[in-house]
Amino acid sequence: MIIKPAQRIQGALRLPGDKSISHRAALIAALANGSSRLQNFSSGEDCASTISCLRQLGVTIHWEGPELVIDSRGTLNAPNAMLDCGNSGSTMRMLAGVLAGQDFAATLTGDNSLRNRPMVRIIEPLELMGVRIDSQNGQPPLQLHGTRSLDSINYECPVVSAQVKSCILLAALNANGRTQVIEKTATRDHTERMLQWFGVPVEITRLADSDGALVAVEGVADLPPRDVAIPGDISSAAFFIAAAALLPDSNLMIQDVGLNPTRTQFLTTLQSMGAQIEITDLRETCNEPLGSIHVRGGLRSDITPNPDRNSVPAEMVPGLIDELPLLAVVGTQIEGGLEIRHATELRVKETDRIAATVSNLRAMGAGVEEFPDGLAVAGPVRLQGASIDPHGDHRIAMAFAAAALIAEGESEISSADCVSVSFPEFFELLEAVTTR
Repeated sequence: MIIKPAQRIQGALRLPGDKSISHRAALIAALANGSSRLQNFSSGEDCASTISCLRQLGVTIHWEGPELVIDSRGTLNAPNAMLDCGNSGSTMRMLAGVLAGQDFAATLTGDNSLRNRPMVRIIEPLELMGVRIDSQNGQPPLQLHGTRSLDSINYECPVVSAQVKSCILLAALNANGRTQVIEKTATRDHTERMLQWFGVPVEITRLADSDGALVAVEGVADLPPRDVAIPGDISSAAFFIAAAALLPDSNLMIQDVGLNPTRTQFLTTLQSMGAQIEITDLRETCNEPLGSIHVRGGLRSDITPNPDRNSVPAEMVPGLIDELPLLAVVGTQIEGGLEIRHATELRVKETDRIAATVSNLRAMGAGVEEFPDGLAVAGPVRLQGASIDPHGDHRIAMAFAAAALIAEGESEISSADCVSVSFPEFFELLEAVTTR
């Protein structure tokens, strides 16, 4: 894919449904007894993997126009083959929680990237609940031997991960008694919100000594079906927002985007760097906030730059984890550059996102220092067009598409079709709002 420099980003967009919310809506609807209709379901391959696995488990799923209809009896069937989660860690980790409470064995596998990702983080709590899990030294394939009589647990997450929390909460639906999950650092709360939307009592107690919470769920005998309207994906919107902010004279409106507070740290961080971003039409649907994001181009001159190096505070890293490579790109354009630390989790994503970000920024002429837990970029610098290798990672490909728009000369992104994992329409929509 060849990306040429741009003059501005201009126009209005509506984006496909939020990937995180789509996964959860499908999984919980599959546990409900009846028919649920999901509007604006994610078009990404990751969510298609979740749907494929649910079909193998006996759930009837079909499209009626723009709506995804999920018909379930409230119980699942044993699959007759391994469940292929593709590239989706979200599918594997959260589906494991669903399967924990079933009275059959099932094996979860995925592509080469997913089979090298860490799963001990979900194996340990599920085994405490009474599930037997066989793995390849803590990595997939995972063979789960579930039970309809799970033990409730009190579990403090040793890693900052919404997927781990969600896995336990989904398993807790079939547990005896009350399961509590303690997270010292706040993570995405889409699972809690979606469970509440489906009528599950969820108790959330904020911790006094951190921004985390104790989340408690009781086992439930029956879930009613619900219709779900899914807002646009703010993580997908981030690439357009950053590009528009960095290109003077841009004027972009992104409508009906999810604005869950656990996902908006990227907007706040960009604003602190001088980006001109306005939120309008804020409202709530299906227990999730959404609204429109208006971005005007050019970083404001009244923001005082850090004379040394700007840094992302450690407590903000979990809320920015998907956007950190993109923030590194933005960091090359601000006075003092940007330092990102405490982000070791980036090493075990679809690829090593720290290494991929560093190598591609260096290819574009940026000064970059790499650390075991992050990186630092110098700025401001005029990026140069280059050959970009995203290493099969959708977010790296999209971050460097944004970088290419502000670079001098053309850039070529290899294997750019990897964006289909989350956002197959990305390049088409980017071209539609780009002026050269």
